[in-house]
Amino acid sequence: MFKPEHIVADHLPGRTLNINGEEYLFCSGTSYLGISCNKAFRQCLLEDMERYGTNYSSSRNSNLQLQVFGEAENYLAAYTGAEAALTMSSGYLAGQVVVQLLKSEGRFIYAPGTHPAVWRSMADAPDGTITYAEWVKRLLEESPRLPDQHLIFICNSLDPLKVQNYDFGWVAALPENKQITLVVDDSHGFGVTGEDGAGVYRQLQQLQSIRSIRLIVVSSFGKAFGIPAGLILADRPFIEQLKSSPYFGGASPAVPAYLYAFLRSKSIFAEARQKLFANISYFRQWLTRPELFSFFENYPVFYTSSEALCPYLLQHQVFISSFRYPTPADAPITRVILNSLHTPEDLNRLATLINQFGPIPG
Repeated sequence: MFKPEHIVADHLPGRTLNINGEEYLFCSGTSYLGISCNKAFRQCLLEDMERYGTNYSSSRNSNLQLQVFGEAENYLAAYTGAEAALTMSSGYLAGQVVVQLLKSEGRFIYAPGTHPAVWRSMADAPDGTITYAEWVKRLLEESPRLPDQHLIFICNSLDPLKVQNYDFGWVAALPENKQITLVVDDSHGFGVTGEDGAGVYRQLQQLQSIRSIRLIVVSSFGKAFGIPAGLILADRPFIEQLKSSPYFGGASPAVPAYLYAFLRSKSIFAEARQKLFANISYFRQWLTRPELFSFFENYPVFYTSSEALCPYLLQHQVFISSFRYPTPADAPITRVILNSLHTPEDLNRLATLINQFGPIPG
């Protein structure tokens, strides 16, 4: 029996994965809406490459300006509720542009689980031994005593590994005599959570009426939306500052054809999102052992502390996510991940196998 971390595939999995000539149900990855294998989106993208080519090998500050960038960013601002939006070539670069611009402005305070994309350096690697709730409790106790006037909090919108939807009510309890910037990585929520999949920005924006903060949301487009790009949402003055940054002007932009396809595929995304929610509901309906998992409403990831679930399902030709994270020395993170491509038959089979799985060790 091979180990899942040793699998090398010669094709992109969708609802299934072919391994050594055998078909496995694929319940892994982050293509929540299944867009990377969506035929309608692929056709749209091919048509748009006729107009914009396969790449734009230039700077956004070039004397040739492509209108699709402005169109996409104006739409993204309206879609998410932000004052302004900026696209980058990746989610990683989007995070780096933000933290590099802010790095000398105040004290950075990192929540557990933050991605290297929003670290200034390896020294920012967060404490992985505390929970999000413990981190919140600590920062509320310590923030008023810090000598710094500007506090910059960096955190995720949710935990996609152990699957927890974060509460941000603590922002209202931050000290009034401090300048607060909140940077939230919404890479695993954008496209799935929020109104019409618009992510966490509107939810966080409501906090600004309670406590004056500067809000910045960064995200990858590559998860739910299946687009190789990154996104920054913020107030207009901050976005204009970013546009003057060498990290922006010196970087290649997002591929224009993908952004144009994004603008033309609203109905495709909406249909895939509704299919995903239906799949989540159907799976939960058939699952008689929900105590095996940590999960929350309308989110397609189900975390389990039982590492034995992965080899058990693999024996039944179901491939789920299980790998050591964030380093090879850490314990495996084991998750069942649904996507929009799964059929009711797939989900029935998956739930039945899980229902027959033995007790959690210990």
